Amino acid sequence: MANVVAIVGRPNVGKSTLFNRLVEERKAIMDDESGVTRDRHYGIATWSGKYFNVIDTGGYVPDTKDFIEKSIRKQVSLAIDEANAILFLLDCKTGLTAEDKEFAQFLREIDKPIMVVANKADNYKLGLMANEFYSLGLSDQIYSISSTNGAGTGDLLDDLIKYLPEEGEQDPYAGIPKVAFVGRPNVGKSSLLNALLNRERAIVTDIAGTTRDSLDSEYNLYGKKFILIDTAGIRKKSKVKENLEFYSVIRTIKAIESCNICVLLLDATRGFEAQDMNILTQAIELRKGIIILVNKWDLIEKDSNTINIFTKMIQEKLAAISYIPIIFGSALEKVRLHKLIDTVSEVYQNLTKKVSTSALNQHLLKEIERNPPPAFKGKYIKIKYITQLNGAAPSFILFCNFPKYIKDPYKRFIENKLRDHFDFRGVPIKLIFRKK
Repeated sequence: MANVVAIVGRPNVGKSTLFNRLVEERKAIMDDESGVTRDRHYGIATWSGKYFNVIDTGGYVPDTKDFIEKSIRKQVSLAIDEANAILFLLDCKTGLTAEDKEFAQFLREIDKPIMVVANKADNYKLGLMANEFYSLGLSDQIYSISSTNGAGTGDLLDDLIKYLPEEGEQDPYAGIPKVAFVGRPNVGKSSLLNALLNRERAIVTDIAGTTRDSLDSEYNLYGKKFILIDTAGIRKKSKVKENLEFYSVIRTIKAIESCNICVLLLDATRGFEAQDMNILTQAIELRKGIIILVNKWDLIEKDSNTINIFTKMIQEKLAAISYIPIIFGSALEKVRLHKLIDTVSEVYQNLTKKVSTSALNQHLLKEIERNPPPAFKGKYIKIKYITQLNGAAPSFILFCNFPKYIKDPYKRFIENKLRDHFDFRGVPIKLIFRKK
C-alpha cells in the first residue's frame, strides 16, 4: 500500500489513542505509563473513500542512553522513512517541552509533509494553548484535536488525505494466511520475526516482556506469502500482576484467535514446560494449524542422537497429540528457517484441504469394515456414510445408527485413519457423529 501515515512525538502525548481512533478499533495498548508503545504498529484507516496505513510509534526520546529508548528511536526513524505524511503529535495540557523542540529539529531535516497536531484539546481553553506550537516553525497550521473524543479529527483527516497519492486498499492482507509466533516470554519470537524479514521489525532484548503488542508484518519471499504476527510472551496467570502485561496477554490471545497457524516457540535450554502445553491446548481448541519450533538450538551441546532424545521428550508430553511437526532451529543463527517456512506452507495446505466425499467413503468405510466400532449394550454400531463439512479447519460428519455409543478410543482410530490416507499433518481434526 502506497498510502502510509506515521504518528510520531515524544512519550505520552496520545499517539496510540489517536491511532486507535483512526483505525476505529483498540489495536494498540493505551496506558498512562510512558513508553508503552515500543515497536511500529500498523493499522488500516479510511476517510472520504480513501484507505491508508497508519503507523503508531513509540515515544521519541532524544540523546538517551537507555537501550530500549534508543531502539524506539530507530523504529520511529524507520516509520518516517516509510510514510507519505507525518503527524507530529504534541500535548496541549503539558505545552511545549524541550523534548518537543529537539524532535522538531530532527523533523526539519525530513523532506515530507509534516502536520503539527495539538492533542488533548478537550475544551476551548485547552485549544487556545495550541498556539504556542506555531513557534516551532514546522507548519502554517496547527490542528487542535482530542484523540479521546474525536474532536477536530475530521478537519485533520480532510487535509491529510490530500498528501496521499492513491485510493488505497480496504484490506491489503485479505486472503493471505496469518502465522502467529507464540510462546513464553524470551523464547525468541521477535528474533525469529526479524530473521525471517531480514530487517529490524521488532525490538529484541534479553529482557522478558520487551514485546507488548501483537505486530503484523508481511512475508513475501521464494514464492510464499504470509502475514507474520509477533506476540507478547504468555506467563502463568498467577505471575501476571501488571495491567500492561495483562493487556499484552489479551492481545496475544486475540492474535491466536485471528491467525490460521500458530508456531509455538520453545527455548531449547528449558525444554517443554507446563505453560507451553497451556498455549498449545488453546491453539488446538481454536482449531489452528500448529508447528513447534525448538529455538536456540545453537546453545545445546549435540551429538547424532540429541534431536531424537528431544523429540521423544516432547512427544511424551504431547501424549495423543502426535500430528504436530517439530523443527529444531535458531532464529539468531538463521538455522532451518527455510524448513520452517516450508512447513508453514504445508500445514496451511492441510488446514484448507478438501477431501471429496467419494474418496472419504472409499478409503474410510473399508477401514471401518475391517475394524468396526465395538458393540455397546448388545447394540451393533454401523457407520454408513462420511462427508467433510465446509469450514476454516477440517471437520467430518459420520452418519451411523447409534452415534452416542461411539467412544473416544474409536474416534481416535477414525482420526488416525484419516491422517494415514489424507495427511493433515499439523492440523487438528474434528469428528461429528450423527444419527442416520
